[in-house]
Amino acid sequence: MSATAPQPDRTGRYQVALRWGDMDALGHLNQAVYHELLEEARIAMMQALATPAGGAFVLARVELNYRREIPLTYRHVEVTMEVLEVGRSSITAAQRIVRADGELAADGVSVLVAWDVQQRRSRPLSDSERAALEQFRAEQRPS
Repeated sequence: MSATAPQPDRTGRYQVALRWGDMDALGHLNQAVYHELLEEARIAMMQALATPAGGAFVLARVELNYRREIPLTYRHVEVTMEVLEVGRSSITAAQRIVRADGELAADGVSVLVAWDVQQRRSRPLSDSERAALEQFRAEQRPS
């Protein structure tokens, strides 16, 4: 996606550079690229959590509302991720894509399911994963 992947942090905010090839013939960000931006933020969040066993997760559901176009003139966007719920084996997160001018371009909800790479099926979240996710969630709350 971007030449430089977003750096993991604990804020749930990631700046992602846009590339020329992300644009379509209409001169704005191709609709499929919005999903790639959300994926980059999800990966950065999971890396920031430093969960054991690589923290393998699969995307079970994504809901995305396109609010504003992202024209060719924009060089980056900010993707935010907020953990809404931590379940037995899943995480529900709100995600937003915000243009460089501060306008909301897209928002939605993603559900990630913890994945057992050997058994090829869902698995319960470990206690350490749950603790890391709850800590991440707490750090996102306004003070």
